Amino acid sequence: MLVVHVHVQVVPDRVDDFLAATLVNARASVTEPGVLRFDVLRDESDATRVVLVEVYRDPDAAAAHKQTAHYAVWRDAVAEMMAVPRESTKFSVVFPDDSARWTS
Repeated sequence: MLVVHVHVQVVPDRVDDFLAATLVNARASVTEPGVLRFDVLRDESDATRVVLVEVYRDPDAAAAHKQTAHYAVWRDAVAEMMAVPRESTKFSVVFPDDSARWTS
């Protein structure tokens, strides 16, 4: 499994637009066969800070996700909504190591 945390700083007056576009992408993403989870989290103390937690069966599933139409639409739609370029960190799963426990 591969877990990716994507950190986004959203332009303050675009938070609602960003979240709307991101929820469309997240809902489509969880229908992909290699996506186990796709969580959208907003910082309680700073609504402009959003973290996406993406859990994939393997690196190939993560690569396939970036080839989907819904990802391309999201990427292009939110580009101008980000105050700074998004950053991501990739993690290997130590526990729980059963992919069924990660499924949405």
